[in-house]
Amino acid sequence: MGYYRTMPVSRVSILGVGLLGGSIGLAARASLSSCKIAGYGHRRTSLDKALQFGAIDEAYDNAAAAVRNAELIILCTPVGLLAEMLRQIGPVCQSGAIVTDVGSTKRSVVKAAEETLPKGVHFVGSHPMAGSEKRGVEYARTDLLQNATCILTPTPRTDTGALEAVEAFWQSLGMQTTRLSPEEHDRQLADVSHLPHALAAALIAMQSDSTLPLAGKGFLDATRIAGGDGGLWRDILQDNRDNLRASLERLQGQLNKLLGLLEPKQAAQLETWLNAAASRREQLLQQKLHEVTPD
Repeated sequence: MGYYRTMPVSRVSILGVGLLGGSIGLAARASLSSCKIAGYGHRRTSLDKALQFGAIDEAYDNAAAAVRNAELIILCTPVGLLAEMLRQIGPVCQSGAIVTDVGSTKRSVVKAAEETLPKGVHFVGSHPMAGSEKRGVEYARTDLLQNATCILTPTPRTDTGALEAVEAFWQSLGMQTTRLSPEEHDRQLADVSHLPHALAAALIAMQSDSTLPLAGKGFLDATRIAGGDGGLWRDILQDNRDNLRASLERLQGQLNKLLGLLEPKQAAQLETWLNAAASRREQLLQQKLHEVTPD
């Protein structure tokens, strides 16, 4: 099992060379100088840009061709396409190959991988918590993953050596790694990732045409992530809809509380509620700062 963790990775295949896939390619080329990186995409213009920017060494418009002889295969396509991508590449993955992904939901892709990939090809679910509302490989950055968290989602069927190898790969790109089950990942990410995106979209949707021109920096900050790709986020919200519904219900409880605190006699309690939120956010900022610049 230790073989995987220490083996030199000579060929990585990235399926989907957009912002995140391109950033992984740039970071891998910087930290794994002897590694060849193959990239797959369905648009030739994106592949040409990925080659031009140095995110990949070889470009393919056929996924099966892109993964041949790769020791590590990283799926960077939208969540809704992952199951089909696994079906395409499974028959041609070499024995011993490790497949991982960057999807924002984990239960469905882990289930599909465990049901689809042949024996001897190992899958480890991954979710790098890095990105932007920008789209396209032209926005890729070598440092996008630096100091960010990557969540790995093993199951009882996950090969231990493959898990350690994927963990070591993300760490080699400068990421902090942690482990959650696919079920716990989807539950927690509904609160801190999927719900915020839905709320940002809702904040934009509720505005009138006359109100939006008055919006200031605070509104732009609060709604920045609403600029993400609608198709990509449609798949994420649909795939994790049970957990998202539960998150929305908890949020509704806080909104109902706020409605009550708007009564004139509740001014002191409203201030306490607001200060508690401000204090909790400051604690989060300090924690994140400590993670980036450890003692």
